[in-house]
Amino acid sequence: MDFNARDALTRAGLNLIQQALSIYDDDLRLVLCNRQFREMFSLPTTLTRTGASFEETIRHLVTSGEYGPVDDIDTATAERVEQARTFQPHYFERPRANGRVISVEGAPLPQGGWVTVYTDITDIKRQEELLRSRSAELSGQLLAHAEDLAAANRKLQATNAALEEARGELTQMEARIRLTTEMMPAHIAHISPAGVYTYSNRRLASIMPGRATNILGMHMADVLGAQAYSAVKPYVQGAYAGRNATFEFTDELSSRRIRTALTPDGEGGCYIMSMDVTEETQTRSALAQSRRRQLAAQVTSGMAHDFSNLLTIILGTQSQLERMDMGDDARALIRATVTAARRGGELLNGLANMTADRQPSPVVVDLSAFLSDLATLARPTLGEVTLEIADQTDGARIMLDVAMLQDSLLNLILNARDAVGDRGRITISVRNLQDTWLEITVRDDGPGFSEAALTHALDPFFTTKGDAGTGLGLSTVYDIIQTLGGRMKVGNAPGGGGEVTLLQPWRPAQMAATPGLALVVEDSPDLRQTVRGMLRDAGYAVIEAASVEEARDLVREVPGLTLILSDISLEGTLTGIDLFDSLPPEAPPCYLMTSLRADHTLHVAAAQRTPVLRKPFAAATLTHLLQTGALPT
Repeated sequence: MDFNARDALTRAGLNLIQQALSIYDDDLRLVLCNRQFREMFSLPTTLTRTGASFEETIRHLVTSGEYGPVDDIDTATAERVEQARTFQPHYFERPRANGRVISVEGAPLPQGGWVTVYTDITDIKRQEELLRSRSAELSGQLLAHAEDLAAANRKLQATNAALEEARGELTQMEARIRLTTEMMPAHIAHISPAGVYTYSNRRLASIMPGRATNILGMHMADVLGAQAYSAVKPYVQGAYAGRNATFEFTDELSSRRIRTALTPDGEGGCYIMSMDVTEETQTRSALAQSRRRQLAAQVTSGMAHDFSNLLTIILGTQSQLERMDMGDDARALIRATVTAARRGGELLNGLANMTADRQPSPVVVDLSAFLSDLATLARPTLGEVTLEIADQTDGARIMLDVAMLQDSLLNLILNARDAVGDRGRITISVRNLQDTWLEITVRDDGPGFSEAALTHALDPFFTTKGDAGTGLGLSTVYDIIQTLGGRMKVGNAPGGGGEVTLLQPWRPAQMAATPGLALVVEDSPDLRQTVRGMLRDAGYAVIEAASVEEARDLVREVPGLTLILSDISLEGTLTGIDLFDSLPPEAPPCYLMTSLRADHTLHVAAAQRTPVLRKPFAAATLTHLLQTGALPT
């Protein structure tokens, strides 16, 4: 309904009430009045239109004799206007020049100005006079009480109106508080001592997909399910006993990592706030694995260097012995020694791969093309073994480190080939798990993993292939997957055969930006000017911000943004990563830029989310990113 229709509907409703009503703003200009107001005081049309002056209306009433004989019209008008400017609640009764009696009830409005209601109480007053004249036997005190009661009732009605206004304000305040809590990226709730939800901001389903939204009156166990409830129950019982708690658990239903804080309410229940920290956990896992690998590299690098020198000497010596005429038995021993030395070299290469300072470099990947390339690389090594790939992602475009994931999958395929022998079947299944993980499962129809293999498969140097294996295959894959912030599970398929599942963070690739209005977030004025020039050459209009707070305000208030380009390091304590994580779902593509080293923790965390431009960059690099949504290779 448009404004004019609502205004007409409002005026029609006000014209149906019996009292006269007027509303003036804090500039003493008429906002609204009803027909009874005009008719009660015989006002001309010019004084009942929106914007009419209160002072002119009072002057008209004084001049027309509404207030009885007046010696000085200007003074009488000014006094009443000055009283109105105080905007104080009031109630009084006054006789009119025409012999009628009216009550006047006024109250200020929260938005400024005031509303006044005029009620003709002439009949009520006449009934009071009639009662007095016909009830001479009643004492004067009783009559006085009756009059006081009538006046008190009228004042009570005015008070009730003020209370209704206050109740309306409280209702609006409660609605604003609820709206604020519902906008927060966390589930906020209150639980009674019986474990029943008495308040919820209706965000549980967004934090833990698969749960109900309206959970008031339901028990925690019914809402969360057996696994999640068993994880939080000990802490909830501690909160009932008066202990604060903050903890994390994995929700198996949604595959999300949840951080929960509990605060006792002092009455036996508790408040609960839960947040989805899956991405934070993935990044934390990747950084922890990177630090472990760095430590391993420091420990093994010197030893590997010396060992490599020894192997080189052994191989050189055996080469000299092989050229001597020492008989067949000696040659067999020499060949065995050379084979062992070369095997030692392979182990060194495996250790180098595990401890090398290799940082993830996610790029935009078309999963269909990635899986097709993987099959092309793997099939020449499989012989008669059949390789099947089932892509259940509809060829999604996501952020992946192609080289690291490809190396891992080729390793698993070769292990599966060894398990099935000359003939067999290897199946790779790929699916999107709850928009949280990319799940890749490699199955074979071989004998499966033994109990020992299931226990020690991820241990370095453990092998079931005897001298033919190094024992670094699965452990290397595990190391890579951990570095990428993922998980790895080894087991046997229900129908027989081995099964290895890799979970990678599901980070959808942003679509290419559409030329339009771009927001550049950079605290260096000179660099802002440079980037602004590049974007204008690419067809963009540009607005700028120097901090995350300023950028958030612009994203919220400026419509039509088609691109956000932000530095990682900005003014204040917040970073470009904080800005990226706080953007609403409908926000345009956001890319980050930095001069930090590729192995810096902030650079690593940013690259897990979106393509990162390494400063300095050329206009061609930026243009390629904007047109394709990916950095040039």
